[in-house]
Formats: sequence, structure tokens, C-alpha cells
Amino acid sequence: MTLPDMTLSDVPLPDTGTAPGPQADRMRAVGDFLRSPEGKAALLGLFGSAMITAGGYGAGGVRKQDPLLEAAHLSWLRFGHGFALATVVIWIGVLAMITAWVRLGRTTLAGGVSLNELRAIVGIWVFPLIVAVPLFSRDVYSYLAQGALLRDGFDPYKYGPAINPGPLLDNVSPVWTTTPCPYGPVFLLLARAVTTITGDSVVAGTIVMRLVMLPGLALMMWAVPYLTRHLGGRPAVALWLAVLNPLVLIHLIGGVHNEMLMVGLMAAGIALVLEHHHVAGIGVIAVGVAIKATAGVALPFIVWIWIGHERERRAAAGEGPLPHPATLFAKVVALGLAVFAAVFAVATLVAGVGVGWLKALQGSNKIINWLSLPTVLGHMVTWVSPLSVESVLPVTRALCAVALLGVLGWAWWRFRHSEREAVAGIVVALVAIVILSPAALPWYYSWPLALGAGFAMSTPVLQLLVGLCTWLMLVFQPDGSIGLYNFWHVAAAVFAAVVAAVALRTVDPLRLRGRREPDVPRVL
Repeated sequence: MTLPDMTLSDVPLPDTGTAPGPQADRMRAVGDFLRSPEGKAALLGLFGSAMITAGGYGAGGVRKQDPLLEAAHLSWLRFGHGFALATVVIWIGVLAMITAWVRLGRTTLAGGVSLNELRAIVGIWVFPLIVAVPLFSRDVYSYLAQGALLRDGFDPYKYGPAINPGPLLDNVSPVWTTTPCPYGPVFLLLARAVTTITGDSVVAGTIVMRLVMLPGLALMMWAVPYLTRHLGGRPAVALWLAVLNPLVLIHLIGGVHNEMLMVGLMAAGIALVLEHHHVAGIGVIAVGVAIKATAGVALPFIVWIWIGHERERRAAAGEGPLPHPATLFAKVVALGLAVFAAVFAVATLVAGVGVGWLKALQGSNKIINWLSLPTVLGHMVTWVSPLSVESVLPVTRALCAVALLGVLGWAWWRFRHSEREAVAGIVVALVAIVILSPAALPWYYSWPLALGAGFAMSTPVLQLLVGLCTWLMLVFQPDGSIGLYNFWHVAAAVFAAVVAAVALRTVDPLRLRGRREPDVPRVL
């Protein structure tokens, strides 16, 4: 006699008298997710984030003197073969995160990942970065030193960190030690609060400053998918592109950049305005401007959205003929300016500073790299003339500044007919600022990406953006130095970017597996 084949699931279990509870259901769901392709991609991204954090202790934006590493007998990571090993570990982590991101992108396009699952993955990937050293940038050291200036009674809009010697100054990049703070009063208040809590501890200050940036990430996780309701995109795709993006997470959270707060506030403010909460939306954007001035580019376009809503409201309520367009325009502008001025005035008074930061915005002119068009044009002139870059840059920057003003004015007038057009105009304006400004850095592209992700895009457009984001992620060194002047570094970044772009559609673009697997559809 032979027994029928049985599996463990066929064996009857004793009746315990209770049904599986919600906790068991959740654990089973988590287990099923982790065994799925998207779950494996999430774990790969977590592995990458942990590798980046670990390697950063040797090759990231480390302190000049690090007694913690010395006490742990790990100071060898900062020199020689140890530094080379740490650098390799970081790059393995970065490539792992990019690979995981692209895999999740394929699944997201196919509808296989929910919005809440993507939000959870964002949290999982960010978690190791909280305790990392500054990555791909040393700007947080300047933030802490500027906060300490206000804490210690100096005006950060008049003086650079050099006037206030101490442990925080020791780690500021030399180019910024004498540069006044170019950020708004709300950011200075936050930086002062951080340095008041952590004192002159660079490690604690870096971690707390990174925690201060997390509300910006939370705002993006809410606002970016929400914008798709008005812009026609898909919420999950928008979140994957603009928030889960390694360029955003590694640079804005790992690098501790105040763009994280600025972009989150700007996106949230625009979302509120689109929902007819105009005063609240402008107030939130004003707070973003008080972090970093770039958020202010959205305000002129908000005028068109508000005017359109006012016309719709009057028509729906049957309130008779609309006021003259000039009268309606003046009313909306006046109300918007009043809200903005009130928020900004309060922030300035609380911080006890003036508006000197507007003049300090010129400090970014010290940055020279190939990511800005004025610099590219300056180098091109030197190829065909005996002139130096230093002598040509003022001219190319002036020409691009004029062009920027023209693009901003054209975009404001051209994109005025609807909500979607107005937001598209903000995206165009932000892209123009990034390209035509005297200086640009990789994470600046997170500004237009946060809003542009809300629009419907074909797969080829998404592939282009994946390639661009991958290239931007790879062209800086983990310690914050520029890799754009190393041919082989740039060539490797281009190769990785092309592979990432192709991989969004093709499961195995390098044909490393023996069999071909189905691609994702070309159109969303």
C-alpha cells in the first residue's frame, strides 16, 4: 500500500480555538513581500545603504580629526589601502541602490508595487544613512558653523564661520570659511537650535541636523504622489522617481542638504494651492523660501493658479460678471505678497537677523564645475583662445544670467492658462535656474524632479531621467570632491547611466543571464 504524496500544508493542525490575528496576517504579508522580486530589490537597496554608511567612515566627508575612529582602532580606513577599500565599499553600495531602484521601477511601471510599500522602502533605505558621516558633500559642517555663529551672537549674514574658531570651524571647507550664510532665517533658526542642543559636537550635530531634514522627506512622500491628482501622473511612479531615487536619498539625506526641507515645503505648498488652500500654500512656500531662496520661483506661478480658481469659484457661485482681469490680478498678488511678507517678517524677527542673506547668495559663484552652462561655455572659449577660464567666466555668467531672466519671464507668461500649465512652468523655471546659474551641483536636479514626477510620462522619458539621475549620482566622489575632470570617472558614470536607463525596460541589459526575460511595456 502506498501513501498519497503530502506536503506540510496538507497536514491538519489542531484547533486552538482562535483564528490567526491581524499581527499574524501582517507578518505573513511581510514575509510574502520579502520573498517577492520587489521585496528582494528592497533588501538589495538596504544592503547598498548599509554599505554606503559603512564605507563612509573611511572615504566619506570625514572629519579632519576623528577620535571615535581612533578609539575604535579604525583610523586605518582613512589612509592608503584602508581608504581604497572604504571607497570600493561605498561604490558597491551606490551601485546596489541604483540597481534596486531600477528593478523597483520596472515593477512599479507594471503595477506590482503599491504606494505604501514604496513609502516603507524609503524608510528602510534611509535608516542606515541616519548614522552615516556626511556623504558626497561637506556642506553640513558649514551649516553647523553658521548655526553656531547665530548661537554665539554673531550675524551669519555679515561674517563667515572663520570669526568663530572652534571644532565646528575646523571641518568647514576652506572656500566657505569666510563666506556669509546664503540661507534664510528659518534655516538659521534650525541650525542654531541644533548647535544649542549638540554644542560643538560634530558627530551629534551631523546626526541631529540630518534628523531635522526628515520632515522634508515626509512632506515629499505626501506631496509628490498627491500632485499627480492634478497633473495626470501615477502616484507610485511619481514617488519612485522623485523620492526613492538614490540621487535624492544619498545626496539630500546622506549628504545632509537643506534642499530636503526646501523641496518638501515647496511641493507641499503647491499641493495645498492646487487644493484651493491658497493662503496656507503660500505660507508653506514662504517657509521654504526662508530655508533657501530657490523655492520662491514657484510664487509667481501660484498667482495664475489662484486666479483660475477664483474665476471657477465665481462662475460656480453665480456671482455675476468677473472683475476686470487687472483688478483680479492685483487682488491676488496683493494677498499673496501679504501672506509671504507676514511669514518672512516673523521668521526674520525671531531669528534676529536682517535680509543680508540675499547678498550672500552670490557666494555660490565660487563653485566651478561642468554642470552649469556658463562654466561649459567658459571652458569652450578657452579651447579656441588664449584667455583663461577665470577671465571668461564673468562674461559667460553675465550672458547666461540675461538668458535666465528671459526664460523665467517667458515661462511665467507662457504657462498661465491652467493648473497643469502653471506647475509645468515652475518645472521649466527650476530647470533653467539649475542650468543657467553660475553654479550647479548634482542634487540641484531634485528641485524640478519633485514636481515634474507628477506628470504622466512615457517609458522612454523615464529611461532618460533614470540615466540622468544615475549619471549625476556617480560624477562626484564620496568625500564631496568633483569627479567631472577625470575622464575615466566620467566614462564609467556614462556607462552605468546607459545600463540603468536600458534596464528600466530590459531585465538583463548586459545579457549576463542565459535566457531573455520579458520586458516591461513601453507606455504607462
